Parts: sequence; structure tokens; C-alpha cells
Amino acid sequence: MADSAFFCPLSHEGVLAVRGSDAGKFLQGQLTCNIGYLNEHTASLGARCMVKGRMQSSFRILPEGDGFVLAMASELLEAQLADLKKYAVFSKAKLTDESAAWARFGLQQGDAALTVLGLDVPAQNDATSRHNGLMAIAVSPGRVELWVPAEQAESVRTQLAALLPVGELNDWLLGQIRAGIGQVMAQTRELFIPQMINLQAVGGVSFKKGCYTGQEIVARMQYLGKLKRRQYRLALAGEAPPEPGAQVFSPTHASSVGEVVLAASNGSGSELLAVLTADAVEDNNLHLGSADGPRLELLSLPYELDRDREIQR
Repeated sequence: MADSAFFCPLSHEGVLAVRGSDAGKFLQGQLTCNIGYLNEHTASLGARCMVKGRMQSSFRILPEGDGFVLAMASELLEAQLADLKKYAVFSKAKLTDESAAWARFGLQQGDAALTVLGLDVPAQNDATSRHNGLMAIAVSPGRVELWVPAEQAESVRTQLAALLPVGELNDWLLGQIRAGIGQVMAQTRELFIPQMINLQAVGGVSFKKGCYTGQEIVARMQYLGKLKRRQYRLALAGEAPPEPGAQVFSPTHASSVGEVVLAASNGSGSELLAVLTADAVEDNNLHLGSADGPRLELLSLPYELDRDREIQR
């Protein structure tokens, strides 16, 4: 079903809300993305880093009501909420867990369903359309994230089921992997800087916005550093998807050369995103779990890294 039309609940993520007159100002000093770029028609990927530039969470953020809502891995939400509240005490910004207030669905090739719901089909990545409390965000070609207020969830789900087959979360994650969009999970919290998962290549890092927590490290890596580890896409034949954080090894280097970011089944095996050292990728002798573990095959990503273009955001 990964290449066909379907919808599925996005049950793996929760929603953190930041609301109030200072919400935008507060978040601008905390996140890698530029809050000034967001409006009712535009969402963004982003991350929150520790001082040393390692990501504590990554998310999709969009304006809603009197503030902003951020969708992230459910296991990260409680810790992020508690930590952010410590910095918000002097701001007119209220932080809450709004996971129960929203039902979220992933739609693949679901343009007709969006039209029935009264929504325009978002034309490009991060574009957002809204109608009657519903919000649709284009996340990659042919794939849309649909946000539904909880009180409308059952009605919308019924309408979607009449128009689209119900898919599995695995199918949605496989599409995310093929789009090259990495994500911080509980097992990889504080493990990667944003460039390691190519977040700057998919619009999740702004280099023009000014200071935020971890900004000095992130900017230095972009302008002055040589990134030795970054995200690649790989295939694993005949094997179940590994967990995030699983080690990748190279017999040539006799050690671990990286970690899995995200993985999903493709029917005959698995596809995954992993952060790997560049020299190990050049050797193309990569194995999961140990030096003699299952062989990994390098696959292409749908974008190229371009420092000059990335720093214009």
C-alpha cells in the first residue's frame, strides 16, 4: 500500500501547544526554524536543540488560534513541555499538551478526499490549507498531514474511510523515509545536530533568524565546519525494520559508523534513514547491528545538499 492511495491515523505523535501574546517571540528564541516565516498558509519542520546543538526534539509546527502547535514523537512531549516551561516563566506564553484536542491523519494521494472536506489541495511542501477548523499540510509530493479538532474526528474519519483505504502507520513512515525526512525519536534524543539528519535541506533550519538555543554550534557547522556524519537512505533485504538508534557497522572500520534514524517495512524487507560517517559510506560496506550483520544497500534521496541555498533561508 506504500505506493497507493490510503489514509492512516498518525498515532505515534503528540501535540505541544504554545499560546499567548508572547508565543511567537518565545519560540523564536528556542527553535531552529524561523517563526516569522509561518502564517495561515505556511507550516515548517523544525527542531529544539540543547546548548551544544544536539536536538532534543524535531517536529512540524504551524500557527493555530492564538499561538502555535507542534507535532512530535509522543515519547518526547512530556520532557519538552517541562523543559520549555522553565524558560517561559517570564513570557506571556502558556504551554500545554494538546494531544487529546486533535486527531491527525496522514493522507497519500488523497486530493479528492481533501476536496470533499472543503479543503484546497496544498500545492507545495509546507503549504497549508484550512477550512472549518481543519488544517491540511503538504509534507512531500502526494502526501498531506490532516489536522482535525477532536470533536470532528469521528465524522472526518468516516468521510475519509468512504473515499480512501485505511493504511498502516508503517506505510506512512515509509513515505517519510523515501522523502528523506528524518525525525528525532526517544532513542535518538540529544544524539544528532540538525544537519546530521539533513534538517536544513528540508526547510527546518533558518540561518537568518538570529539567536536560539544551540544556534552557535549549528551555524558554525554550516559556515565553518565539515560535517563528518549525515543522513543517508538505505535498504535492508528480508529483514524487519530496526529500531531508531540501532547501530550500523563497517567491517572496514571495525566499529560502529552510525545509527538508524527511522525505519519501515517495504514488503520485501526494510528501508531506513541512518546517520553515517562519510568515509564509511564511500567504502559502501555497511551492516546492521554488527560487522557481520545484514548488509545495507545505499539508496538515493530526493534532494541534494546545497550549502549556498540552505543559508538563504
